[in-house]
Amino acid sequence: MENFRIDIPQAQLDDLTTRLANTRWPDELPDVGWSYGVPVSSVRRLAEHWRTGYDWRAWERRLNAYPQFVTEIEGQRVHFLHLRSADEHALPLLLLHGWPMSFVEFLDVIEPLSEHFHLVIPSYPGFAFSGPTHRAGQGSTESYAEVLAALMAELGYRRYGTVGGDAGSFVGPQLGRIDTEHVAGVYVNGLITLTDEVVAGFQEIGGYAAIQSTRPQTLAFGMHDSPAALLAWIADIVHLFAKTPIDDDLLLTNVMLYWLTGTFASSTRLYRESAQWGAEPANSGVPTACALFPGDHTDRETAERQNTVVHWAEFDRGGHFAAMEAPDLLAGDIREFFGKLR
Repeated sequence: MENFRIDIPQAQLDDLTTRLANTRWPDELPDVGWSYGVPVSSVRRLAEHWRTGYDWRAWERRLNAYPQFVTEIEGQRVHFLHLRSADEHALPLLLLHGWPMSFVEFLDVIEPLSEHFHLVIPSYPGFAFSGPTHRAGQGSTESYAEVLAALMAELGYRRYGTVGGDAGSFVGPQLGRIDTEHVAGVYVNGLITLTDEVVAGFQEIGGYAAIQSTRPQTLAFGMHDSPAALLAWIADIVHLFAKTPIDDDLLLTNVMLYWLTGTFASSTRLYRESAQWGAEPANSGVPTACALFPGDHTDRETAERQNTVVHWAEFDRGGHFAAMEAPDLLAGDIREFFGKLR
């Protein structure tokens, strides 16, 4: 295990600026809004701010203010933030990001949670500074769970909780199933239950997932060559699922991690390789919390059959990316749930 510090060469930033300036913009139909996908005007505005106003070095300093480390588990590099609470007896929490997010997703909940918990915030294999995966299967949510269980053991944590939504809503419960002895509780915002109704609703907006689950490598050529294409793809997905505006610079920092580390291709492999999506999972028996924010839908009967749900909360503010959209509500509910288990 080694200390890690983000230090992006200036040449990479200069190349990004040049590519953004040389973007070949597509045409678009008038007066169709977002119905055909992200409008050119929206991406041009973000791209121009990215090129001329966004300050990566300031964000680099902010990210480097948190202790970061890298280790190797089963031949895969794993990057993570590790913040120890002043309370030595605090419960460790593993914060599990979604797609198309990264550890940046949790920046606004670090302070309110670190007072009460030790925090481990990893980049999944294939994401950000964990770097690309190297063989088929390493990009699945099942594999992520295996790696992260090993990481928590390496850190010496014998009892810990998990928190996550989106992809994290698969990884957290899977950790409960494979590391039951050590997982004290599983907290999920937007617990995904793939009923026929949920699947039908997702099909209306899930075109991106269909492509990523079938042709991720083909899609990656454009995303690795054009920062505007990467920005458009991620901005469109965030627009689909977020119910609260996300700060432009926070969004761009998240996009930067995909661009600077060249991990778009490897990050999307989770859609191709994850076997548990659509399967009927076993109930681990681990106490589980489900928090629903606007826009997310969970079938409670299915959720309670597949999980030992002991905490259920519904909120009228925030959205799918709860840690970025309503960090105060999310942090408060996390404290409430795990407070019952301590």
